[in-house]
Amino acid sequence: MKRRLLLGSAPGLLAAPALAQSWRPDRPIEIIVGFTAGGATDVDARLYARMLEPRIGGTVVVSNRPGAGGEVALAAIARGRPDGTVIGTTNMPGLLTIPIERPAQFKLDDFAPIGNIIGDPSAISVAASSPYRTIEELFEAARRAPDTITFGSPGIGTDDHLLVVLIQAATGLRFNHVAFQGDPPIRTAILGNQIVATGLNLGYVLANNEGMRLLALAAPERSRFAPDLPTLREKGIAVDMASERGLVMPVGTPAHIVSRFQEATADIAKDPEFIRAIEARSLIVRHEPGQAWFARLRQDEQRYRSLWQTTPWNQR
Repeated sequence: MKRRLLLGSAPGLLAAPALAQSWRPDRPIEIIVGFTAGGATDVDARLYARMLEPRIGGTVVVSNRPGAGGEVALAAIARGRPDGTVIGTTNMPGLLTIPIERPAQFKLDDFAPIGNIIGDPSAISVAASSPYRTIEELFEAARRAPDTITFGSPGIGTDDHLLVVLIQAATGLRFNHVAFQGDPPIRTAILGNQIVATGLNLGYVLANNEGMRLLALAAPERSRFAPDLPTLREKGIAVDMASERGLVMPVGTPAHIVSRFQEATADIAKDPEFIRAIEARSLIVRHEPGQAWFARLRQDEQRYRSLWQTTPWNQR
């Protein structure tokens, strides 16, 4: 009787883990990605999808919905079925900055957090054929001819765009920002001399470095994947920027289903195969569990709102 009483006194403590472990999707799971196929976020998502399938017990497919710096995809995730069959990738800082800079089709509270998994610092690069061989030469050209040096990014409010916004705020330089719908179109534009420079993430450039020249890294310290690449801080410009890539579900998804994905993602982040694949692309596995991740994001959101008050990036 005592044993039955103890087991029956806290049914909720047993029910949630049991539900999470027993849940299986009744249709394919869609991972919605906000950028074109072949870009860094897309490659991450496809690796994650392959490793999620055996852990979740269902088919996982990746759906690319580029546009508006990731807003098209994030809006689709927010409106998705809250039944565990719709999840999506997020990119920082766009997840926070898009609703700050304009009336957006989503907000942070529209999502249930699965977790952050990747960190990838921004790097300034040009074509290998470019006359600019150092970051000083590029900045001097921008100083001599304001608003003429083109700088490509995947869209307003993305990490690449905010990188150039922060550089302009720190130096007084003025670049000509050009928005694209993902990393591959930017690289094509660089190689075709349609734009001069970009802030593509280090991992993507190192993986696609043919015809590209890295000039500087926007990180607190040099990367072990590119030890000879100087940081902006070394050049006297205190600007850091990185892409953080995580996963979310529509808010309202049952807690036991969210928990199932959180547990699977934590397991993937520890998998040696996943770590090797990520580090082979010069990326860092940066797993941050769902609730802790969103708690930090809410603090970051306030900092971006303060930045918006002083430097409204949609104007540059």
